[in-house]
Amino acid sequence: MKLSPRDAPAYFARPDPDKTGLLIYGTDAMRVALKRQEVIAALIGPQGEEEMRLTRIPAGDLRKDPAMLMDAVKAQGFFPGPRVAFVEDANETVAPVVTAALEDWQPGDAQVVVTAGSLKATSKLRKLFEGHRNAYAAAIYDEPPGRAEIEAILLKAGLRDIPREAMADLNALARALDPGDFRQTMDKLALYKRGDDMPLSAEDIAACAPVSVEADLDDVLHLVAEAKPGEIGPVMKRLRAQGVQPVGLCMAANRHFRTLFVAASDPGGPGQGIARVRPPVFGPRRDRMQRQAAHWGAAKLEEALGVLTDTDLRLRSAGQTAPDMALVERALIRLATLAQR
Repeated sequence: MKLSPRDAPAYFARPDPDKTGLLIYGTDAMRVALKRQEVIAALIGPQGEEEMRLTRIPAGDLRKDPAMLMDAVKAQGFFPGPRVAFVEDANETVAPVVTAALEDWQPGDAQVVVTAGSLKATSKLRKLFEGHRNAYAAAIYDEPPGRAEIEAILLKAGLRDIPREAMADLNALARALDPGDFRQTMDKLALYKRGDDMPLSAEDIAACAPVSVEADLDDVLHLVAEAKPGEIGPVMKRLRAQGVQPVGLCMAANRHFRTLFVAASDPGGPGQGIARVRPPVFGPRRDRMQRQAAHWGAAKLEEALGVLTDTDLRLRSAGQTAPDMALVERALIRLATLAQR
């Protein structure tokens, strides 16, 4: 039987222990692995692996010894409770072995959980599980988790009563990060909020979200965007001491001002625009950049992007003779002066 994308998350959280098996397949190995971990943990419990109620069988080993799967399905362990025979990274070559195990399966046997990569509609594995009256097949698509799935992740991490604004930030973060990174961020957020009874805020999310490559350069970029040319020199001196490269600084400035331009150009205003940028901007940094976008306006930001593009081209030019960092510093001071107009 097929599990639809709508029904799959609920089944993964509470799988039926009386089913013969489950096939989970998709192009993203991380997404497939996370769903497999969730299903197996729900079937055998937190102590299941320690109690040897889980048998892991790489597909490569199964091809060499086809009896491994049937032995795992029929074996009786020392500890009571449901058992799982897990076949990892399966493909068409193990389809006959899996078919035999499912055909010979009896109530009380270990449930067969199989993971695979992308499978065509003509795949023998897909047809086996989709056509089986007591087994499921679930496709995992490269889509960000929906609201229900995010709420389930939050609940599992011990986070409840999430304000609407914070949930919007988490939705944006889920679209920007890989599934594994998002779950790790949620675990980090749960630890960060441990013992804190205040509602989850944008500042909390910003504190736990993965740091972007521009974070170390934010000080100077904010000074430029907020029209403070007199304060740029000391920060640039510190960046030089840290080994920041001129081209990298120019690229970071370009990204910052392009984000401001997207926000300022949005028909709904800078507030809506900044909420739509990718990767998402969180907490106080978001509010700060929203104010910058409103102050500059789309026309001046377009001019600023032109200055940065020219600077980048000069840095990469073979005929460039001026010191590179001095060239970038002069461009940033020019932009800060432009913001004062």
